[in-house]
Amino acid sequence: MRRSGAGAPAAAMPGAESSAEVGAGPVQPPAPAVRQTLRTEFPFQLPRGYVDESGTVHQDGVMRLATARDELVPLRDVRVQENPAYLSVVLLGRVITRLGSVPMVHDGIVENMFASDLAFLQDFYRQINAEGHTRAAVQCPHCAEPFEVELGGSRLGES
Repeated sequence: MRRSGAGAPAAAMPGAESSAEVGAGPVQPPAPAVRQTLRTEFPFQLPRGYVDESGTVHQDGVMRLATARDELVPLRDVRVQENPAYLSVVLLGRVITRLGSVPMVHDGIVENMFASDLAFLQDFYRQINAEGHTRAAVQCPHCAEPFEVELGGSRLGES
């Protein structure tokens, strides 16, 4: 028990209340914090689209957030060791969970995409994994007014 300078208990001092007297009831735990859900999958639409062996074009897809394992495992791949530029192909093959009606997306699918679609996916991967969102700050070319555009899942030219 803490004592005041005069030797009397602090609760006995005028205007002081003990913690047991405050609220006259059981101590309530703090209210739980509002729980936010973590978004782990992001839809996208390829600028050109992947053309499968039957000629079907697949543009709509979903990419998930990468794990540390996703970034480490491709480093052991012989193709990546021989050509480091192949890293993004293997990595994208791991994190793209859906692409149109393609039954399974893998690095063989990614390596047969058009270069513009590969560049789009590399940028999309960087945005959702490094920045945590798919918005980009841009400036109007006519009036120089700054604004944001949503890159994830939008069609080219739309904001």
